[in-house]
Amino acid sequence: MAYYVGVDLGATNVRSVVADARGEVVGRARGSTPTGPTGIAVTEAVLDTVRAACADADVKPHRVTAAGIGSFGPLDLAAGTVEQPANLPDAIELIPLTGPVENLIDSEEVYLHNDTIAGLIGERFYGPRTPDDVVYLTMSTGIGAGVAVDGNVLKGWDGNAGEVGHMTLDPHGNMTCGCGSPGHWEAYCSGDNIPRYARHLAERDGVSTDLPLADLQAADVFEAAADPLAAHTLDRVADWNTLGMANLCHAYAPIVVYVGGSVALHNPDTVLDPIRERLADHLLVNVPDVELTTLGDEVVVKGALASALTGGTGERAAGRS
Repeated sequence: MAYYVGVDLGATNVRSVVADARGEVVGRARGSTPTGPTGIAVTEAVLDTVRAACADADVKPHRVTAAGIGSFGPLDLAAGTVEQPANLPDAIELIPLTGPVENLIDSEEVYLHNDTIAGLIGERFYGPRTPDDVVYLTMSTGIGAGVAVDGNVLKGWDGNAGEVGHMTLDPHGNMTCGCGSPGHWEAYCSGDNIPRYARHLAERDGVSTDLPLADLQAADVFEAAADPLAAHTLDRVADWNTLGMANLCHAYAPIVVYVGGSVALHNPDTVLDPIRERLADHLLVNVPDVELTTLGDEVVVKGALASALTGGTGERAAGRS
């Protein structure tokens, strides 16, 4: 029997699944993404989760036919690596992925995608609704999007299409992104940067708060929504998210935008409802349905798996349920 592997490499966690030829998951594993000392430590974490998922499925790695990987970027598809990721320490300059996984499973059928493109593939392959014009938007440690137009997944020549978190939304550049540039969407609305933005607003606008500013986490802001600073921060985050979503809609005219990532999954109403309420006021094109991903926190790993099952395309075979 043929077996297939899907890998989701995020800035916080790495997970792997093993599935049979029908796409049914038979093994899983999950671990933390190392923050150093080098990219090789991240590579080893990926290999460890693949081994653990294979062990959970009682399948030797060399019996795996193909693997798909959804990873944060930037990617070098030709080399099969991640290069200088924005959301990991500067010491991590290069993360080899494709080659080491090929060696582990003894197969050259290893397909690497940006994680948001993998999320898009997951929605289109496994989701109940698969229009030809669709966006998968992740709001997590970072922000990014996978886009399909007229049924074509936009990957970019180097695999890095969809880095919408690095759109400049604020021309004043009050907040600096993890990549080092000012004014990016991600600098205001990602899980890593919402606490920084709250501290900035507290200082700039003099809003009173009971929040623990020194050790603030994004979850603290969402959980204390009635706190004056939390409420002010979340309102501003909603404004930036709406502007970012409007840019996506004007660029690609999607019928539906699926939203995933830890920030959205843990706070769906707080994140999505304001966008739904405000988006029409910013659009000259069709207002899309804005929905939470149907695949939860498995959307990327399921997309990576779908890529492995389909030779890298992610396209459903005719008649596939």
